[in-house]
Amino acid sequence: MCHRSVFLLPICLAVAVPAQAQSEAALRDYFEGKSVRVKIDMPATQQGIDVYPDARRAINFDEYGNRIKTSGISIKSGESVVVTRVRLKDKIIEFHLGGGGYGTFGDDSSGSVYAASTPKSNREKDLEKLVRSEKDAARKKQLQRELDDLRSAREREDARNRAASSAASEAKKTRIAESRLHSGSRFNIRYQEGIPPGLSPDGVIRALAEYVDFPFASNAQPQEAKPGVIRKGMTLSEVDAALGRPEKTTERSEGTLKVVTAFYSRNDQRITAEFVEGVLIKYAISSK
Repeated sequence: MCHRSVFLLPICLAVAVPAQAQSEAALRDYFEGKSVRVKIDMPATQQGIDVYPDARRAINFDEYGNRIKTSGISIKSGESVVVTRVRLKDKIIEFHLGGGGYGTFGDDSSGSVYAASTPKSNREKDLEKLVRSEKDAARKKQLQRELDDLRSAREREDARNRAASSAASEAKKTRIAESRLHSGSRFNIRYQEGIPPGLSPDGVIRALAEYVDFPFASNAQPQEAKPGVIRKGMTLSEVDAALGRPEKTTERSEGTLKVVTAFYSRNDQRITAEFVEGVLIKYAISSK
């Protein structure tokens, strides 16, 4: 009986491997080390872009614009980049590109350099005691002058240290800003009800299809614009190539982002398309 239990143990352990761990391993095997092409500028931060596949609007563009404004752009729209990591958490799939973004463990994100105050010398401390206890007015005045000179010298040293610290802080901020631009970014695919059980690579591709091209995927959609055919993620020029010149366009701003609404006419249809920074995010087709 004991021997039989020993043989069953490895089988039980194998069955006990969490399904999410198995899904993560499959996704990592499929995506990591392969090149993709982004269709949207990527913020130069580990915060990346949050994508909500099951929400009405997959991206909060106000939040996205603030991250671009604060951290800059590490990967520009149209650039190819390697998938460096895929990581699953309770309700999030982290899809790392080119390193995952600046601010991960080990990255120094503080732009300040500390300047310590110059400590009092033993002589200054002694003089403070002597001034308090001295009864002779002339002697007290002499001691006070010496004490004031030492304090002034210490204050000048503190001022030099603060100036050096300020210069070092500015240099450090410049180095961090430069490092951000070469540390990649990421997509955080967020599911309100948790990651779907047994999520396949196709599920990740569908969640990111508007923002990423996957050239290596066997079921990847063709990227060339076809007459009359449009899809989210296309550029304004690609939609014009498919539908012709719009009859009318309007512009507005959402935070720091430029939003263009274009109105097209095709046979008996009217097509309204909305672009954020030149990328199609949604469209509607109605009868004239």
